[in-house]
Amino acid sequence: MVNQYEIHASSPDGQESGLLAFAQQKRLAFKEQVTLYTDDTKQQPLLGFKARQRIDLGATYDVTDAAGQPIGLFKKSFGASLLRSTWVLEQPGYGEMTGQERSMFVAILRRFVDSLSWLPYHFDFTIGGRPAFSVVRKWGLRDRFHVTIADPNLDRRLIAAMAVALDALQSR
Repeated sequence: MVNQYEIHASSPDGQESGLLAFAQQKRLAFKEQVTLYTDDTKQQPLLGFKARQRIDLGATYDVTDAAGQPIGLFKKSFGASLLRSTWVLEQPGYGEMTGQERSMFVAILRRFVDSLSWLPYHFDFTIGGRPAFSVVRKWGLRDRFHVTIADPNLDRRLIAAMAVALDALQSR
């Protein structure tokens, strides 16, 4: 069993346009690793993220480009995530971003009522107190995520990796 992800651009009117990346996540992996490709043939990698360690309570994930060069990293802030999931994302030379679920109520419901883990969530990432980007999980038959980038200096590849990771790693 695998989780599958397609990343699409969207037009100014919000319509889905061209495929930007494709990924599949193996379930029950001992050391989490996800590779994003140009399409579903999985012939040309774009980027990927990989856990540094096997135990992922506070694991750090390195994000690299297709050549294996670092793009950044992210990690779950374990203590801060007990009630509301909190992630830290770093882009080299740019600084540390913190992302947290917007709604404490939804976060608690998703955590403590297993049958409600499907509830939509909204993560806001900030850098230096100002908005960086947000990831919103939309409700529907198929999981859909809407990513809004507020800071034009952010590496889109790093944000794509974080958006996939929010879904792939959130319930761990």
